[in-house]
Amino acid sequence: MNTANRPRRKVYVAAGYNTVSMGTGRKEFSPKKPRPGLEDYIQQAGRGVLGQIGGAKNVDEGVIGNFMAARFNSQGNLAALIPAIDPGLQYKPCTRTEGACCSGALALMSAVKSVLAETAETVLAVGVEVQNTVKAVYGADILATAGWSRERKAGHAYFFPGKFSDRAGAYFQKHGRERTRKAMARWYRNAIENARLCPTAQEHHNTAKDLEALAMAEPNPKSFVEHLNFYDCSKVSDGACAAAVLSEEGLRRAGIPKSEAVEIVAWGQVEADLTRAPEDPTRLETTRQAVEQALKAAGVATDRLRTVEAHDCFTIAGLMAVEAIGLAKPGEGPDFVLAGETSRGGRVPVNTTGGLIGWGHPTGATGVHQAVTLWEQLTGKAGDCQLEPDAKRPYGLSINMGGDDKTVVAILYRKGG
Repeated sequence: MNTANRPRRKVYVAAGYNTVSMGTGRKEFSPKKPRPGLEDYIQQAGRGVLGQIGGAKNVDEGVIGNFMAARFNSQGNLAALIPAIDPGLQYKPCTRTEGACCSGALALMSAVKSVLAETAETVLAVGVEVQNTVKAVYGADILATAGWSRERKAGHAYFFPGKFSDRAGAYFQKHGRERTRKAMARWYRNAIENARLCPTAQEHHNTAKDLEALAMAEPNPKSFVEHLNFYDCSKVSDGACAAAVLSEEGLRRAGIPKSEAVEIVAWGQVEADLTRAPEDPTRLETTRQAVEQALKAAGVATDRLRTVEAHDCFTIAGLMAVEAIGLAKPGEGPDFVLAGETSRGGRVPVNTTGGLIGWGHPTGATGVHQAVTLWEQLTGKAGDCQLEPDAKRPYGLSINMGGDDKTVVAILYRKGG
């Protein structure tokens, strides 16, 4: 058993807060109306967690995950916005992490490593992104900086939809288009139905009736990309999420029993060469490596997973993640999804608050949102999104991906106690 990715002392996540994932789809969203800014989101999420752990006096360090505030908001030095959450955080050490859409999970891993190094007993981890500040095509160009700069110059105007459209096309050719498209439409339906149960989800107000028929709309390469339609894509989102990462001493100081926390059992943190194309575009190999590291380190098989938070930036990425986790063999992810196994009543419910497509994808916040969702699920705090607990399947798995399967963090959780 690999122990390199297992904590040498117990590390927990307790307390979590998600702002609304704001953007098109929310009734209160309008590009013409004033909206919260970067600082507002950071403060709302951070204060939401401080209120659950006894205040800033119990925080030793802060870390914030963010991808591209320097371009979306003309704001760098985000670590210095953490003390603005509460005066009690003034003069405490804070850092910022960046790894494209994986920035949030990297913030969590930074917090975990501080606890393991015993430089902190409690770390406030925040993830944030405010992206509805520019037109979509300009936003796509900003998000494209998660890819290799030389490749971007010759890439599609919508760079990452283009990259995953190419993956979808390769998957269609190798494994068949019709059932894959149907499974992508089912993935969209599951995402929206779960988002309708979550008040902070961007698609919470979605009232469309036949979601699968809607998602089966044929892609239009003249206006977008060749193999994906707009329903296959996560939306542009503004929001922040925060969580506390604590040692046993941190829990004691905050007055939180272990039963109200989730333990981080193991993780996989993997990086792939940004300058190289995937050897097989039909597989998420970096994701597979990260998940394998986490599961092997814990000695846990996939049949013990109660729920998964997958990085479904596109529906095809969701299907390929199912295969990368090992829930289905290569080419059989669509069958697993169409059989209902990733739905709320399935074998392994995926993205119970909607995932990136349903809840939203404020890029730097996504990894933290996944942790908050699993904390809520495994401790019975998920409200209308709650699954029935299963003693034989006590684990939750999160997968946060940056770029085209380049930066990946997979974290395995179980209820504390």
